[in-house]
Amino acid sequence: MIFPESLKKGDTIGVTAMSHPADKDTDKIRFRNGAAQLKKKGYNVIFTPNVFNDADRFGRSSSGRERAAQFNALCADPSVKGIYSAGGGDFLAEMLRYVDTETFLKNPKWIQGYSDNTSILFYLTTKCDVATAYGANFGDFGMEPWHLSVSRGLEVLEGKCKIQDSFDKYQDGFGKRETGLEGYTADIPVNWKCITSADGKCEFTGRLIGGCLDVLLNIAGTPYDGACEFIEKYKDDGIIWYMESFALQFENMMEGLWKLKEMGWFRYTKGIIFGRQLFYNNEAYDGTPLPSYEDVLKERLSELKVPVITGADIGHRGPQFVTVNGAMARVSCEDGSGSMEYI
Repeated sequence: MIFPESLKKGDTIGVTAMSHPADKDTDKIRFRNGAAQLKKKGYNVIFTPNVFNDADRFGRSSSGRERAAQFNALCADPSVKGIYSAGGGDFLAEMLRYVDTETFLKNPKWIQGYSDNTSILFYLTTKCDVATAYGANFGDFGMEPWHLSVSRGLEVLEGKCKIQDSFDKYQDGFGKRETGLEGYTADIPVNWKCITSADGKCEFTGRLIGGCLDVLLNIAGTPYDGACEFIEKYKDDGIIWYMESFALQFENMMEGLWKLKEMGWFRYTKGIIFGRQLFYNNEAYDGTPLPSYEDVLKERLSELKVPVITGADIGHRGPQFVTVNGAMARVSCEDGSGSMEYI
């Protein structure tokens, strides 16, 4: 596994819109403040042209070819040591056929984002064997003041933070933006839980891989899916899958997890971590109660006989960890709290 060089003061961070752009006035304020905050930390920040484009009618910053070209330019720039995505959205996968992996491999650097950015992170880690970072998009650097997750997430890529402990509270959904500088409105207690153990406790080690389940299901079986090769290569380490869902419903979850099992994704698995789901409907269209999110996971994953954690600090209900694809980690869960240690 190739790990990019740790970020350090004096480095340049590139920001590009691989999915949705920062097209609202509050986004622009937030991004410029993020650049100013990072400058105080000793970093230079550059934005590619598509970051502040108006979104097209499908919510994209530019065409797949254009998005890839701007990403490739950052990869080719030796002064750029890290690339953050402007945001999530949809259709990032359109740019994957144009990504210049040869240039990326000549000068591997940290790539970070989450949600729709799962596509490129998963591709680069499972196909190119380069570690990538599933964590907050660039906008979080623009909040005032920084939440602990922002400073700690940066420290992960700086090589200074090896252990991330669960936060006390999280935000339910997306907060309203008025100034562009808002932080998290975290008011719901965090509750990690091992749903496959009687006391809710567990601990396991292995090599991390995963992302947003909605996106993983979209790219599974395409040329950009190297899951089976990845888990075969690192089978002696054991695999830790982490996942979180944006808008998957009961049927999508049931069918999607069945599909991944049938494809062999869960071979050599030591444990599975699920972040807090964002949109999941517990009722059918006629009001009939549906199985809970937890019930679906038990139904589909219990036969694996491995620990399954829910409620982790990963994904759309922030704050969230920076979860490094390809890294070896020790994960533990007890009494509603959890931790992830890179080893």
